Amino acid sequence: MAMTDPIADMLTRIRNALSASHASVSMPDSRIKREIADVLQKEGYIRGFSSNSDSGKPILSIDLKYYHGRPVIDTLERVSKPGRRVYRGIDNMPLVNAGLGVTIVSTSKGIMTAKTAKHMNVGGEIICTVS
Repeated sequence: MAMTDPIADMLTRIRNALSASHASVSMPDSRIKREIADVLQKEGYIRGFSSNSDSGKPILSIDLKYYHGRPVIDTLERVSKPGRRVYRGIDNMPLVNAGLGVTIVSTSKGIMTAKTAKHMNVGGEIICTVS
């Protein structure tokens, strides 16, 4: 059976691994998942990520980050879903925790934070929020 929302699967795997205090989590690899992981790493929410091939299937491995035994990621929520896409212009980008969190946006210039999208003067699809 085909997976209908691989990004939601990625976010759920990260949430589950954090709640179980795992050091890393693995999932099927794709370009968009690598770009989301890159944004999470640049923003300091994960230690890093790597992509490798296990028996011909590409695997993305994400190294999770903890601070004093608590996960750095408190909430990780999918916003735009396959059944209901959510798009925002530069003036309507949502704030997460009054600016303390990050909104990840898919734009015509790639996947980036809402802050970067606003700086580059582009809107797009709201993928998820992280705090």
